Amino acid sequence: MGAIASQIESIIGTAGITAWSELPAEQRQHYEGAIAPGTLPEYMICPDSQEALAEVVAWAHRDGISLLPCGSGSKLDWGKLTEGIQVILSTERLNRLVEHATGDMVVIAEAGLPFADLQAALAPTNQFLSLDPAYPERATLGGIVATADSGALRQRYGGVRDLLIGISFVRADGQVARGGGKVVKNVAGYDLMKLMTGAYGTLGVLSQLIFRTYPLPEAGATVVAVGDGEAIAQLTQSILLSSLTPTALELLAPVTTQSLGLESSASNNFGLLVRFQSIPASVEQQSASVRKQAESVGLATTLLQDAAEADLWKRLREKWDEPAHSDAITCKMGVRPTRAIELLSALEKLEDVQPTLATLHAGSGLGYLHLPADASPSILQQIRQLCETHSGYLTIQRAPVPLKQSFDIWGIRSETLPLMQGLKQRFDSQNLLSPGRML
Repeated sequence: MGAIASQIESIIGTAGITAWSELPAEQRQHYEGAIAPGTLPEYMICPDSQEALAEVVAWAHRDGISLLPCGSGSKLDWGKLTEGIQVILSTERLNRLVEHATGDMVVIAEAGLPFADLQAALAPTNQFLSLDPAYPERATLGGIVATADSGALRQRYGGVRDLLIGISFVRADGQVARGGGKVVKNVAGYDLMKLMTGAYGTLGVLSQLIFRTYPLPEAGATVVAVGDGEAIAQLTQSILLSSLTPTALELLAPVTTQSLGLESSASNNFGLLVRFQSIPASVEQQSASVRKQAESVGLATTLLQDAAEADLWKRLREKWDEPAHSDAITCKMGVRPTRAIELLSALEKLEDVQPTLATLHAGSGLGYLHLPADASPSILQQIRQLCETHSGYLTIQRAPVPLKQSFDIWGIRSETLPLMQGLKQRFDSQNLLSPGRML
């Protein structure tokens, strides 16, 4: 037994320690996509309580052991490659539902609880956590918060930062810190929830989370509008400026429209998915209003309900998640919402590479772009400049290791870099948590 294992065994026991060589080959391969070549970890450690987690982090701090925090690891290969990792620190055994205050619509859960398990536990009370994350069957709550992974439902419910009202995490020195609480309108203390959301495990190790929940909708339907980009943009603005309340509003580039089988007789059509989830009368009335507006600007529409609607969103989610099983490059992009169609049009006209998927949340201007695995750094830089021209940005989530080593994954603006470096220094002065993953 190695020195690290013998020290950790006294804290969490042998059940929570796995040597790197003993992990399944597929799991090792996935983790290697997150770690700089030549610097493989020695162990995976899985504490089963917040107290044990804190003891492990405190030990690592004392001995200068670098840690890579994760949950199930489904999004561990998003972002930059980590460097010099000695231990993977997993919260997969911190997977308990601590409390569900049904009347207050608040749920407290440990960070390693799978998202799907939480939804299943909430369903009997007709409530749900209103997020649509990547890999929903595998993703843990901690991983969703660490990557700020909201999905299409942010149109109606907001992002992770809007739903997370309380947090507990272990600092780099092993001390447990807390922020927020069980009250939705809580203004006490520092807003650590927003700071830790999207930090990719670089500022602390998430241990417990408090979310607000929402009632499960009684009915749902999706209006699919297909046609000219200008007409799609006109309809989108009309919906955003109206009193309509879609739960999702997705702009689809022609390549995405075609891959979903939504293409009409004309080619090169854009798409707009307008999803309503409410009481039956509201869904029916709002869907009819959108179809009328769409047809007035020359767009073809289809109304999907029940199994057909569920199948469409399932297929779109599968396309978003598909590159996890390939070498394709996945990117997150943002743009000013009023310029979304301009950006999608420009992406379609790229000469050197053709996207395999491009979508944007119409309300926020955030979206996803998938590119072939052979896209070069120069092409990615060209696309980043294109996004910035449209008041946006481009970051790389998943890509082959050589590309991650040769390209600026985050594209962090120079004026924000000192602030981020200062935060990292205050929270993790020894650079032991996910070293290299963000800065």
